[in-house]
Amino acid sequence: MLRRLLIIFSVLLLASCATHTAPSATPNVYVIRHLHTPAGAQDPDLTPEGKASAQRLATWFQRDPPRVIYVSATKRAQQTAAPVAQRFGTATRVYNPFDTPSLVAAALRERGTVLIVGHSNTVPDIIEQLGGTRPAALVHEDFGDVWRVSGPAHDTTRTKVSE
Repeated sequence: MLRRLLIIFSVLLLASCATHTAPSATPNVYVIRHLHTPAGAQDPDLTPEGKASAQRLATWFQRDPPRVIYVSATKRAQQTAAPVAQRFGTATRVYNPFDTPSLVAAALRERGTVLIVGHSNTVPDIIEQLGGTRPAALVHEDFGDVWRVSGPAHDTTRTKVSE
């Protein structure tokens, strides 16, 4: 009887000492190019169409609001993110668009949903460095696409903010 109790106690002790490693929680990361701007301007404001799309973007995130939004210092990126940030009380953080590895590392450290507002020349690199499927090169007319990179397999989906 004593031997049986000793075995049971030993098994329980070993079980309590065993470490369980849960899979790392990877956040949903959404990447969007800033919304509609006029062609050829250096740091333009969003067009009226872009501002309307930014309002729709805030509604689009209703199911999975971001806990943090990364934006470049450009007016167009900040104006794209502003309605989302305002609607959900989300903090925005300015990133250096020339340092994608640091941006991706910061985004992956976040807990919860992340939104990154990029540019036509940065969005493909950001998605690829997040582990997602790299999209084709973007042209000026490519506005309103949202890529979601999620899960341990870095599943990549592309949707459009409804017009």
